[in-house]
Amino acid sequence: MTTETNASRGFKRKPSRKQLIKCIIASVFYIGWTIWVGNLFLLVLLPFIIDIYWTKFIPWTFWKKSKNSGFRKFMEWVDAIVFALVAVYFINTFFFQNYQIPTSSLEKSLLVGDYLFVSKMSYGPRVPNTPLSFPLAQHTLPVLNTKSYFDWPQWGYKRLKGFGHVERNNIVVFNYPAGDTVALNFQNSDYYILSYYNGGPEAIRRNPGLYGKVVYRPVDRRENYVKRCIGLPGDTLQIIENQVYIDGKPIANPKQMQLNYYIETSGVRLGQRNFEDLGINKADYENSLIDGTQLINAGGQTISLLEYLGFERNQSGTFNPIYNLPLTAEALAKVKAMKVVTKVVSEPGFEGGVVYPLGYNDDWTRSNYGPIWIPAKGATISLTPDNVAFYKRCIKNYEDNTFEEKNGKYFINGQEASSYTFKMDYYWMMGDNRDNSADSRSWGFVPEDHIVGRPLFVWLSIEKDKSLFNGGIRFNRLFMNAKNL
Repeated sequence: MTTETNASRGFKRKPSRKQLIKCIIASVFYIGWTIWVGNLFLLVLLPFIIDIYWTKFIPWTFWKKSKNSGFRKFMEWVDAIVFALVAVYFINTFFFQNYQIPTSSLEKSLLVGDYLFVSKMSYGPRVPNTPLSFPLAQHTLPVLNTKSYFDWPQWGYKRLKGFGHVERNNIVVFNYPAGDTVALNFQNSDYYILSYYNGGPEAIRRNPGLYGKVVYRPVDRRENYVKRCIGLPGDTLQIIENQVYIDGKPIANPKQMQLNYYIETSGVRLGQRNFEDLGINKADYENSLIDGTQLINAGGQTISLLEYLGFERNQSGTFNPIYNLPLTAEALAKVKAMKVVTKVVSEPGFEGGVVYPLGYNDDWTRSNYGPIWIPAKGATISLTPDNVAFYKRCIKNYEDNTFEEKNGKYFINGQEASSYTFKMDYYWMMGDNRDNSADSRSWGFVPEDHIVGRPLFVWLSIEKDKSLFNGGIRFNRLFMNAKNL
């Protein structure tokens, strides 16, 4: 009688109290997670949770009853791998992620070879734009060289509640804003700067043999960058001789900020010990000796860059040894105290190339820039010829509108507009290694929907120029608090 009753109800066996408790706990967590995510449509999966833990209508573990031991072993591995991938997907998406520092843009605060533990809860995790994706691959599957995500479905921007907000001087991980469009043969190049120097977007698209296919990437599939937040929504930012001003007032520079300098000696060449004493990486000093052949146009006359900077030729008609090096304030003081050093000159800002917005003002450089206002959510601006270049990308690329200029008038989504109200907050990010950082001075504002998280600590640090057992592991940086940098 009992067996028939259970069978008629669909149970394969009478569920235990332990199963019921597990089912209730799992269901409560799933319902809570669904409410947190803000997508109640996901509740359609709740019956599967109940079935896994309680009703057992679907034979989820059918393979355990197989008489084929090889098949059972294989399915055990499949089960473990699937569970691990699902767990990693949810942890990486909503809680924590590992990030490696690939470039020197934040030296000496964060070093190349630092591995960061990044919290997505610090600013609130984002619901993924592309939920169907392979864990641990940002946009491309290694070896297969194919996309690591499906284009459908794509969800709109939604950020869940976190522990705080982006504050000035926070080091922040974010998706690269200019990474919305990529030429696959030049993935490490800013597509917009690439187009600027090579005849425009159409010239790039017409030459796939050279540049590769041009693709669009959703926000969460753009490259991860890490920089320091310098400007907040509503700030007016300006840079004068490498000093950042916010709303007309200078702000404190990062403790380990670096700038590039040209350093002349009396004829003596600097050695590895000198560079190590200055804290300069091998990659920075290997090619730092200047040969003096670089030319620039100054006042309509082509002259040597070194002569333009005030360096004089010696009696043989050449230059004494001159190095181009990134230095902190402490290292700069050491250089100036060296008896063999005869002249130190700051690297001019124009050596950084074009700045954002491209082609707007030839007088703006990375060291003398602005003023520029950083958009804030809900703020309304009048659209004028003086400011439209700053905000066109925000309106069009980041806030998903059409934008056209016709006969001196502006049209947003086909309607004439003389003003615009921003839908998101924006931030201004810069590297501490100021003259060796591609940052907001190159590609502009970082929208709030691109913010990924905040580094909590360095869990591993490897010096690539040394062996693991000869200084390769930087033990003094292990578990260093990244929030205080």
